Amino acid sequence: MFIADFHIHSTFSDGALTVREICDLFGSQGIKAIAITDHLVEKNTMIGKIARFFNKSLTEESFPRYMEEIQNEAIRAWKIYNMLVIPGVEITKNQISDDKSAHILALGINRYIEPDHSFIEIINNIHQQDGLAIAAHPVDTKVIEKQHLRLWNERKVLKNFFDAWEVASGANLLEDVIKEELPIIANSDFHDKVQFNSWKNVFDCSVEKDDIFAAIKKQDLSFTFFTAQNISTSRKSIFKMNNLSEIQWALN
Repeated sequence: MFIADFHIHSTFSDGALTVREICDLFGSQGIKAIAITDHLVEKNTMIGKIARFFNKSLTEESFPRYMEEIQNEAIRAWKIYNMLVIPGVEITKNQISDDKSAHILALGINRYIEPDHSFIEIINNIHQQDGLAIAAHPVDTKVIEKQHLRLWNERKVLKNFFDAWEVASGANLLEDVIKEELPIIANSDFHDKVQFNSWKNVFDCSVEKDDIFAAIKKQDLSFTFFTAQNISTSRKSIFKMNNLSEIQWALN
């Protein structure tokens, strides 16, 4: 079994660490698969324009350099730590209203995606690149921060388009997502070292992108709260999302 985290931000958007520093941090702690998912913010909204002005977003111009750096660090991370590094982005649609804001993780892509397109167009683009589309922190994360609730409000229409929905955001389990019985995934939404200790994914397959993606689609994964001081995965900390009673036991 191995542990993975697929929602991580670097200095290419609003993260505190470079891609290399992220790989060294996660690799040194025994994590075996990660995804770098920097923000790709809409171009035509006021909030998007502000984010781009302050270099808090990838752009069409910076995207090739971003992909190249991830590819180079992925080679190094595999040689040093036997850790898989997957390229990705977080399509970021922010509005003043939480109900109109939404974030989509695109895992395993290598071509630029237009963030101003519709949800369905974005998801189709992700799938055309053999990537996974993940609904990022779709409900209230229980911390004081900007919330992104539009995907959740439209889940009846969108639920069959996403490969998984985030069931954890950092240290917090998202109970509403659990109760909806959607396909799920747990990630840290890492921006800085203080967010390292978080819920993460546990897989029992080979450390290869295709096998990991297949496990996510089949929901053949578990979840654990992982800390830098304790990298082992004990039986008490790992649970399978098999049924609601088992999930409620885990939450208690």
